[in-house]
Order: sequence, then structure tokens, then C-alpha cells
Amino acid sequence: MRNVIEVEHVYKSYRLGVIGTGTLSHDLNRWLARMRGKEDPYKQVGVENNRTVAGGQYVNALSDISFSVAEGEVLGIIGGNGAGKSTLLKLLSRVTQPSEGEIRIRGRLASLLEVGTGFHPDLTGRENIFLNGTILGMKKAEVQKHFDEIVEFAGVAKYVDTPIKRYSSGMKVRLGFAVAAHLEPEVLVVDEVLAVGDAEFQRKCLGKMQDVAENQGRTILFVSHNMNAINRLCTRGIVLRSGKMAFDGTAAEAVRLYEVLNSEELKAEASFTPDHTADCQIVQAQLTNLTTGKAERNIGIGQPFGVNYTLQLNTLIRSIHMTMVIKTAAGEIVFLSDRRDDPEALQPRDPGTYTGEIQIPNPLLVPGTYTITLGLINYDNGKFFHAKDILTFTLADNESARAQRAGQIFVPLKWNIEKK
Repeated sequence: MRNVIEVEHVYKSYRLGVIGTGTLSHDLNRWLARMRGKEDPYKQVGVENNRTVAGGQYVNALSDISFSVAEGEVLGIIGGNGAGKSTLLKLLSRVTQPSEGEIRIRGRLASLLEVGTGFHPDLTGRENIFLNGTILGMKKAEVQKHFDEIVEFAGVAKYVDTPIKRYSSGMKVRLGFAVAAHLEPEVLVVDEVLAVGDAEFQRKCLGKMQDVAENQGRTILFVSHNMNAINRLCTRGIVLRSGKMAFDGTAAEAVRLYEVLNSEELKAEASFTPDHTADCQIVQAQLTNLTTGKAERNIGIGQPFGVNYTLQLNTLIRSIHMTMVIKTAAGEIVFLSDRRDDPEALQPRDPGTYTGEIQIPNPLLVPGTYTITLGLINYDNGKFFHAKDILTFTLADNESARAQRAGQIFVPLKWNIEKK
């Protein structure tokens, strides 16, 4: 099977600092000053300006990336924020050029990198469908052949003759994906942009990409933080870390490595500098194994765990409300708890330091990586304090969690049966 994408020793560097002053005359004056060995005449006082130094400073967004993708292959590209995933897709989509190395693509490539990419806001949905088809190299007859399928898939039939600028972000991304998937490019590049759509549309997208790959033999490059989607859709995965290739192999192995790399950055404890001007504040939080009483960032399924916290109140508060949100690594909220209906929360609290504990039912979550956000609200005046994503932990699979591998959990319920 032939390769449709070949990436060989690709580097992408970006220059730090301000590039250009905004006017041609100022740029010329700056260049003349540099040639004469003089200081930048437009340098801001107290600010380091990399343009004052010959060569400047550079950062490598990608370093020595090499891989190939065969025809009909579905490749998942995963990595943390800033790993270089979007930069790589931009290079493959010809949005920008590599600083070094070579990229070869055989066939037409359609990319969906950002919401509304390639759409003209003043044109209608109908006109933009034909415009995008033309950009992809399609003839008018080819676009017309798939027009009804595109509109139906995107769910915008009612608004197809309305200018795109009046579409919501979800409508734009639905239409953009529908155009890219139905106009039969040899290579389809999809970024995390699908997270904009609702759950039902995401399922439709995954189903469509599976159909495109399995039944039509087209190549897909898929970037996502949703590891379930990577495992379901992709046959192969590469892991990027700090702009470098950390792994290239099966999708399942790539996901496991990504979770291991994430676990190295888990945060079982967090603390904040007290702000004496705030009504109330979380000054310390810790993810605790309730069996050992110690801070742990790796929890086994079935182990009791919770969050210990310290609050600082700087004024009398008659009613304080506390919240806890647990999210997946992809940012999806999977659990929320608050003390809105707790009678104790309505008790007045004098200024001072308070400690508390939240016990998290186990089993509650399937294996994976999660973040915890804590919040405080002073009901007296509506002021709030949020400690966002302050704790990060992983729930590890074990022998007692076999049933959870398919995304299932078991929580005992109270059953009541009465004879009528």
C-alpha cells in the first residue's frame, strides 16, 4: 500500500518578540540602526526586544519529526497542550511552511483546523459549500452531487440560504466538517475543533470518519484529547511531547503512553498565598488516600479517597456555599457536588481558618485522568473564589475494575419494594 503522506526531518521555528513595528518607514529605520550597531529606536523602555539583537531568539515548535501515513490509514495525533499538534497539522495543510525538512502529500487534502475555516462570512451556507468545494479542487457538478447530503448531515437545511456570519460556532463547525467529509478528498485532517459540536454531532462525525476510512479507503489524521475517540477510530497513534516525537505505534499503546506522561505532571497538592482582601479563599487543598491519610496522585479503583482543604475567612459570613467539579483530561465535566442544600452551610462563620474534607464515593469514575476544581461563594454579597483545576489525578485500572473498562461503573442503590 502506497504512502500518501511522508514527513521527513521536519523542524518549525518561531521567532520570539515583536516582528515589525507596524509601518514600513519604522521598519527601515530599525534595520538601519541595527546595521550601524545602534540601539533600536523603537525599543520600549524596560522591555527586552529580540529584534534589537541580530538573529533574535527562536523557539522550536517542532523538532526532527519524521513519519509516513499509508493510504486508508487512520492516524491519531495526541499530546498535551503546546506539544506541537496544531503546528504539525498547519504544516500538513500548507497553512505555513516548515523551517527545515520536507513534507510530501499525494492527493487532495481537506483540513478542518478552526471553526469557520475557509468560510466567507457574507456568503450564504449554500454559496460557501460551493466555494469550499472549488478550493478543494472539485467541479461544480461534483459539489452539486453531494450538496443535499452535506446540508442534511450538518443539520442546516433551514439556514442554508442565510449568511454564515449569522451562524453559531456549532453550526459553522458542523457545516465545515460536512463539506470536508463529503467532497471526497484523499486525505482528511481534523483537529480538536470537533469539541465545539454537541455530543450527538460528535458521534455522527466519528461514525462518518469510520465510514470514510473503512469503506472509502481515505486517509485521516485526527487530533483529539478524547482518548476513547482515539482508541475507537484510529489504527495507529503518534505522541508528541515538547515538539518532539515521543512514540509511533498502535493507537492503544499511544494512549497508554500519553496517560503515563500525564501522570508525571499530576498534582496531588495545591496551596495559595492568602489574600487578606478577599472575603473567603481556599488556601490549601490535597487529594488524600483515606486509607493511608497521605497525599496521592495515583488512585486505584476501589480505594477510598477524598479532598482535604483549608479555608481562610477574613470577615463574618452568614452563608457560605462550596462546590467541587471533576473533569476529564478533555475538559468534560463528569461530576459536580455542592453544599447548596446542606443546613450546615447556612450557619454563620466567624473570621478565621477552617479545615474540611470531601469524601468521594468509590467507584464513581472510570479509569482515566481527572482534574478537580473547588469554588467558594459568599451568599451575603455573591462574591466567589474559584480554584480551577488545582488537583490532577489518575484512577488506575486493577483486577476489581474489569467491568469498568467498557466505561461502566457500579454504584449500590437503595431499593424499596412494598406490597400493595
